[in-house]
Formats: sequence, C-alpha cells, structure tokens
Amino acid sequence: MAVWQRITPFLPMAVITAVLFTASGTEIPPPGGVPGAVAFWVALLVLGNILPFRLGITLTPSAAVVHNLRRRTIPWSDIQAIQVQSTAGIKSIVLHEANGRSTELRAPTTGFLSWDRQFEDKLHTIETWWQTHRGPDWTPIPPPPAWWNTPPTPDRNPLAPPK
Repeated sequence: MAVWQRITPFLPMAVITAVLFTASGTEIPPPGGVPGAVAFWVALLVLGNILPFRLGITLTPSAAVVHNLRRRTIPWSDIQAIQVQSTAGIKSIVLHEANGRSTELRAPTTGFLSWDRQFEDKLHTIETWWQTHRGPDWTPIPPPPAWWNTPPTPDRNPLAPPK
C-alpha cells in the first residue's frame, strides 16, 4: 500500500482537529495548542507508516487470507461471488460467502484521493485465483429480487407498479 493511501484515512480527522483547536479561542486553550495537535498528527502518521500493519489479501491455493483489523481465512470454496462496491466514490472489492456474509477488503481500493492505477489488475488477479481454486461445489449467488416482487412481462413496462 502506498504512503499516500496510508495517510488518506487520517486527513479528515487531522482537519477536524486543527479546526477545533484553532476555533477553541483563548478562553480554554487545548493541551499543547495547535503545535501540540500538529505534533500529535505528525507522530501518528509517522508511526502508521513505520509499523508493519498490513491491509489487503494474501492468495493461497486453499484460501484467501484477508488482512483487515483482524486476520481471516476464507476457503475459496466458500466464496460465492467477488464484486466491486462503490461507496462515496471509493471502489473496493467485496467477497460474498456462501453463508451470506460479505467481507469488504480494505485494500486494494481506489478513489479520488488515493487512486490505484493497478486496481483492475489486482481485481482480475483475485478473480482468477478464485475461479481457478473454487472447486466443483461452487454455485452462483442468485440475483437480488426486484423491488416490485413480480417478474416483468414482455408486453408491459417493467418499471410500472404492479396492478
């Protein structure tokens, strides 16, 4: 994961902290003031880049090992679909399991401030490993039901409400 991608999640809190510390005025000064807040965030960013905290996925022949806040091993045969999810302009990969659980990968991701030029290649690699190792027991997940709960007929507008 690039340094910029590690720093990006901290930027909103750094801005909010700076605004709160400068807006607090002189009546009750925050501990350390603005220089203290800046030193705190610089130390946090440096430690975040030094400590070996990994996000993402490790591909093995038997399973996908997901490194989020905690490590999870998901056998390839349990994964029913791999999809790209877009939330607030940030695209991430989601693994859908047979038991209904969905696991969103923290990396690779791509978005406005942390654009990953190799996102599509990484997605293709994960999908290829899954298709190669998922086994014969795999069945696709059914598509989500329509909001009107009736199948559209060819002679009618599919967006019209049911009669």
